Amino acid sequence: MSSSTTTTTTTARSHSLAPTAEPGSDAQLAPFPDYMDDRPPVDDSFDTTYVEKKAKPPMRMVWRNIILMGALHLAAVYALTLAPSAKALTWLWAAFCFLLSALGVTAGAHRLWSHRSYTAATPLRVFLAIANSMAFQNHIYEWARDHRVHHKFSETDADPHNASRGFFFSHVGWLMVRKHPDVIEKGKKLDLTDLKADPVVMFQKKYYKPSVVLLCFVLPTFVPWYFWEETFWTSYFLAAILRYTLVLNATWLVNSAAHMFGNKPYDITINPRENRFVAFGAIGEGFHNYHHTFPYDYSTSEYGWRGNITTCFINISRWLGLASKCKVASNELILARRRRTGDGSTRSG
Repeated sequence: MSSSTTTTTTTARSHSLAPTAEPGSDAQLAPFPDYMDDRPPVDDSFDTTYVEKKAKPPMRMVWRNIILMGALHLAAVYALTLAPSAKALTWLWAAFCFLLSALGVTAGAHRLWSHRSYTAATPLRVFLAIANSMAFQNHIYEWARDHRVHHKFSETDADPHNASRGFFFSHVGWLMVRKHPDVIEKGKKLDLTDLKADPVVMFQKKYYKPSVVLLCFVLPTFVPWYFWEETFWTSYFLAAILRYTLVLNATWLVNSAAHMFGNKPYDITINPRENRFVAFGAIGEGFHNYHHTFPYDYSTSEYGWRGNITTCFINISRWLGLASKCKVASNELILARRRRTGDGSTRSG
């Protein structure tokens, strides 16, 4: 973005924290300059010129995905029957893998690579790419491309998981059918030069399949089995299958529930809502009315690190010198937007 359209400041947005702040909180990070930018990047802004075609293409089922998704969820239900026999360390390891893989989506594919809401040093980008492969939700390049299309054409035929087609479609059904031709067409027209220029993104794209096998399934299974003699069967179904299924559904709830249930403090004219349940499950991604109103804000929330594990992670990364140039919406802009287009509610969810 050119300097003529960008405003910078060295004052971090205040979140009214007490004098003694938690490590990595916004108050403690106040000396670090924030990159203030009240204009969404081009690939984040809703395209008002798009008009849906009257003729709708026939829905084409992807039976491989239907069978695999069904089998995965049945296996996850079976995994619950193994829970009572699992060792406590196995549960802790599965929870750690859940958090790690979720960060690969939220802090990585979403906030860093889709929205460019902050800058990450190479070690952090490598870490997030590894975590993203553990999440197994398509490689970063494809994930970011589809997410940019989602923001530009939200709730239209060009939206990969168009919530106007119902809860099931926006949650998982969109993966069980061929993409609408408009999704493919609009995705090809996006400027993805930043992703192509990132060697970490392109390396992960090239070696995505073996990285998924190793990081999503082999590593989570191996650690409990090898280090504390958990049964291989239990290790696989809890730390790999159940954990993977839960991360998938936590992410999908952002596309479904957070587009249907909750309030709209910032923009009543759009579908995305503030949903605390989704924010909890998706480690901070449920403040969705805010996010679609200010997609460039690195915290995806007016309230910074509070109730937002991903923002805490990015803040700690800033403190360690691994993240910088965190974009935020100014308090003045947020307040003005609340008054102009909000529904009058003052709390999220």
